[in-house]
Amino acid sequence: MNGLIGLGGTLAILLLLGGAIGLADRRRFNPGWLAIAALLVALNDALLTRAYGLMPDVIGGEWNWQGKLLALGATLVIAALPAFGWRRTGLTLAQVAGSIRAALPIAALYCAFFVALAFAFPGDKASVEHAAFQLTMPGLEEESFYRGLLLFALDRAFTGRTRVLGVAWGWGAVLSCVMFGLAHAFGYSHGAFAFDPVTMALTALPAFLAVWLRLRTGSLLLPVLLHNFGNAFSLLI
Repeated sequence: MNGLIGLGGTLAILLLLGGAIGLADRRRFNPGWLAIAALLVALNDALLTRAYGLMPDVIGGEWNWQGKLLALGATLVIAALPAFGWRRTGLTLAQVAGSIRAALPIAALYCAFFVALAFAFPGDKASVEHAAFQLTMPGLEEESFYRGLLLFALDRAFTGRTRVLGVAWGWGAVLSCVMFGLAHAFGYSHGAFAFDPVTMALTALPAFLAVWLRLRTGSLLLPVLLHNFGNAFSLLI
């Protein structure tokens, strides 16, 4: 029940923020796509939690392999639909011509951020399963969803763009980062909603860097690789 209430709070934030932004610029707002984005967040959350514990864990292990694989599978299937498209959601190895050179400083900044975190907050010695999970699942599932599928839907909901640092930003990019931060920093337990601003900042900041990389290169390749590096680096030192 706590998970469902937490999801309800997250969806309320998305719809209220999105609705307010849309009302401020109605000509470039498609509420249908905002509703689709909310449904995608709900489906992703349900699969990650194995329907909030109702589905048996047939894979096992200490880490949420099954939830991540279910959510990733759903993202790939939905992205293959004609309304989305793998390439349009960034699920391609092809990079925009000349984008890799431009992306290198941002990629270096992303790595430096997580290297600094690793030394500031060193982790315990990791098991083989822990290291394997962090080197694969977070980047593959979270980037495909937040910087791929969800970003695409939100970009269709808010079509206005402002060019900053060589990339055309829209409210969709901002809201996808907010949703990513809330997934880590916001929830419901012990009869109350809880929000951790430090966690929000530590997840939303690299999310903006990852969005820049996704928009500049046209691909999720670098965001996935860097995300897994960021998650696993502290385990390897």
